[in-house]
Amino acid sequence: MVAAHGVFAAKVPTTPHDQGEGVVAAVAAALDAAGVTGAEVRSLAHGMTVGTNALLERRGARVCLITTQGFEDILELRRQDRASLYRLWQQHPTPLVRADHVVGARERMTPTGIELPLNDDAIREVVAAVVALNPESVAIGLLFAYRDPSHETALARAIRAALPGVPISISSEVLPEIREYERVATTALDAYLAPVLLTYLERLSGRTAAAGLPEPSIMQSSGGLMSLGVATTHAARTVLSGPAGGLVGAAAVAASIHEPLALAFDMGGTSCDVALIDDGEPARASGRTVAGHPVHLPMLDINTVSAGGGSIAWADGGGALRVGPHSAAAVPGPAAYGLGGTEPTVTDANVVLGRVTGDLGAGGEIHLDQVRALEAVTAFGETLGLRPVQCAEGIIAVAVSQMVGALRVVSVERGIDPRPGVLIAFGGAGPMHACDVADSLQIARIVCPASAGVLAALGMVVAGERCDHVQTVLLPAADHASLAHAVAPLLAMAMADVPGGRLEAHADCRYIGQSHALTIPWDPEDPGAGLADAFHAAHERASGGAMPGRAVEVVSLRVAAICDGPEIPGGVAAPAGPPISGPISIPMDGSTCWVADGWIATAHADGAITLERS
Repeated sequence: MVAAHGVFAAKVPTTPHDQGEGVVAAVAAALDAAGVTGAEVRSLAHGMTVGTNALLERRGARVCLITTQGFEDILELRRQDRASLYRLWQQHPTPLVRADHVVGARERMTPTGIELPLNDDAIREVVAAVVALNPESVAIGLLFAYRDPSHETALARAIRAALPGVPISISSEVLPEIREYERVATTALDAYLAPVLLTYLERLSGRTAAAGLPEPSIMQSSGGLMSLGVATTHAARTVLSGPAGGLVGAAAVAASIHEPLALAFDMGGTSCDVALIDDGEPARASGRTVAGHPVHLPMLDINTVSAGGGSIAWADGGGALRVGPHSAAAVPGPAAYGLGGTEPTVTDANVVLGRVTGDLGAGGEIHLDQVRALEAVTAFGETLGLRPVQCAEGIIAVAVSQMVGALRVVSVERGIDPRPGVLIAFGGAGPMHACDVADSLQIARIVCPASAGVLAALGMVVAGERCDHVQTVLLPAADHASLAHAVAPLLAMAMADVPGGRLEAHADCRYIGQSHALTIPWDPEDPGAGLADAFHAAHERASGGAMPGRAVEVVSLRVAAICDGPEIPGGVAAPAGPPISGPISIPMDGSTCWVADGWIATAHADGAITLERS
């Protein structure tokens, strides 16, 4: 938490049976550290992985999808591409909506208008079919609804009357954008997560109210906060809620130390989230794939791999050592936790190597058991013919290779050389593996923030409020008047959502005839000025060539309203002592920093640690 006289942090164990219990306990611990009461709290920001976990574990709602008759197989057909070009056995994940829970509506919209009207008989047929399926949630995604939402609106009105209280996700509200599959799939995902998120947030709201705390604002994937009420009706916006907070926190750290290029490295218990930070700003995207399902919404450009402290080591059919994606989770956790876990994890490997000992810092409730960790690693090593230390080193090396691969995706594969940058390591396990990761990427500088163990929470505090709107327009970049007319309602909605906020605008542009677009910064006050030239330059950077004589089309307009949050204290505090040469383990609040051989660490007065290659 950020108080008038400083930043105070606290970390408590996860409560898997009810994560809201752990949230309130963590807030109480932070308040105790700050010496204030719940009545003095002005705002409460919350990020979570509830939606992400429900998606990964397939624990979402039973959804009924309504789509245009004849297009009932849209989720099955996807883009008619293979999951992997050369791994012919690899399959796409099963759609979130069962094939027998898809209802076709007798209607047809085209780009130019209504071809087949949705009459009362057709509405009654759809309602009867949906009621018979007894869904927990309903998704509506009709052809060209981003152009004309009237048919979707009519169906939603009828479904609400027939099934009061059942959440309904409408594609023209979730994503009024071109590309039928992505729009319908994102809407189905929104419906799939809606009841899960609603249950969790209602319970959390009750807990915070009972504790005398304000209603929490919810972190969204785009890196800004939204109200709890908005979150309950836009579940898909939260799929990267937790990781987004970490990236916003890392970007704030990079800005405070004036680092123009940084890589965020957030390693937790079950996964590792990485991203690029350019000039203090996190990279953004208009969508990505999560657990094999497209989420075509504004979000921070985060790459995730299943490599965390709790990731389980195993051997594949060929006898190769693998790590993840399965995790020991918080309960029973790694063998070293002494809570019943017996399988070797990354944390156990670090314990065996002596990189971390004693109290993990999670409220003092987790004390590492070296004997159990050694037993788990030894038993696994015997199946591979490896001694315990060799096995532990192998587990860490495999996990590091996965994380380095993810960092290369967001840097090298985007044409960015990471070597001049700084690695910002955070999360419970980030500082523990930062030297190994930096060595692989030839990065010479590492910053482990003072709040490394809870940097995601700090990111949510400083994130501020944000609301994004997008609309497909398909207009020539040279048609300035039409662009100005098209963006006006987006600007009005954004200003109404975040009164007094600053506005950011972008345009998705392409050459006429291209399939995909590039997102270009755009000034809505002067809609056409320089837009085509900016696109030509961006196309040159992205593909190595441009066609200045070819007409440019604006596919979609994007507007965001932003109200900035509080700033974190600037820079890194003065050194608290002389530099320390590795190898050595340095305890941190909520984490542990491993200083590898060949690295020199400096501990700072605020608790931060900086490392440089010797």
